[in-house]
Amino acid sequence: MSVAGTAVRINWQPRPDKAKLGLVEDGFEFSASDIHAGFLDRETLHRILAAQSAQNIETIRRAAEKTLLERCGDTVRLRGLVEFSNRCVCDCNYCGIRRSNRAVKRYTLSLAEIVECAQWCAAKGYGSLVLQAGERRDEKFAAFVAEAVRAIKAETCSTELPEGLGITLCVGEQSEATYARWFEAGAHRYLLRMESFKPALFAALHPREQTYAARREALATLKRLGYQVGTGVMIGLPGQSLDDLVDDLLAFRDLGVDMIGMGPYIPHVQAPLGGADQIGSAQARLGLSLRMIAAARLLLKNVNIAATTALQALSETGREQGLRFGANVIMPQVTPVRVRSQYTLYDGKPCLDDNAEQCCECLRKRIESVGRRVLYQAWGDSAHFAQRRALAKA
Repeated sequence: MSVAGTAVRINWQPRPDKAKLGLVEDGFEFSASDIHAGFLDRETLHRILAAQSAQNIETIRRAAEKTLLERCGDTVRLRGLVEFSNRCVCDCNYCGIRRSNRAVKRYTLSLAEIVECAQWCAAKGYGSLVLQAGERRDEKFAAFVAEAVRAIKAETCSTELPEGLGITLCVGEQSEATYARWFEAGAHRYLLRMESFKPALFAALHPREQTYAARREALATLKRLGYQVGTGVMIGLPGQSLDDLVDDLLAFRDLGVDMIGMGPYIPHVQAPLGGADQIGSAQARLGLSLRMIAAARLLLKNVNIAATTALQALSETGREQGLRFGANVIMPQVTPVRVRSQYTLYDGKPCLDDNAEQCCECLRKRIESVGRRVLYQAWGDSAHFAQRRALAKA
């Protein structure tokens, strides 16, 4: 279907008997035999996202999976997820832990608790973890994160991981000095989601003091400092079009991101974002999210893409489907169960009551059920990052 190391183009074949002017899906179908070296243009990306027929969707899925296997291999990278604090200074309109939500019981794990979670991940061979929290920008928080990163590195060194666990941070917008401080402490990946690359949609999701320009600048700063940079968007937002999602995909490409974490929009009952009555069904948002994963894989080839927990919130097999459509990262929960229910960004979050051991075994079975295998005792860094670093040196 495609050749390793080359781009992919999907040609469309008209179906004259069903062709209707102005409708993207009707009148076209994918032909697996006609995928060849080339590039994915805006029109093709739009048609991938618009696809509805089972035949077209399966062809897209198979092409994305083939690209993944050729460019990244068949392993799934695990990132133990430690949601270490739900205290947040931001007031995002879609978020369950927003500053104004007085119904949330706030918590912050102790340093010892965070290190214990990290040691558990290392013992299970995860190789990496994600430290995620609500946004804070005070010195106490910056110092605490730096101390946690250093402690994790010191306490998780082994023969297999001589530098300790790989660490991804997901703690929002910070100053360049703070980003540099954490990088020097030992964090080497950073996930900062845009939620939408359309300025008007970004503004609808965030309060006025959070600006589109500041978040774009933060992503550029992270890349300049040497982080592996990740971002992502929500899919199926009120007022969001397929053209907006195509713009998101092209923004991933133009920014040269190394990692993508995106998933379906799921409302939270205590968040004020309007338009919940305008969003598609759970099935429709799940399907569109899977096609976004496939489109990102076909467009970007060798980045790391997460099969997010939100996929499983809409379908029991959501994360497995994400893997089959081109994802290669899963973030199993290791947050202590006693606080996990207080970190709900959206309603219906799964795995709130399963302990880390249960999540570990469950995900291993899920991964193996789709013919993939877990990558143990390795950071599982983005192949895209290695490629761009090699190019920079050259």
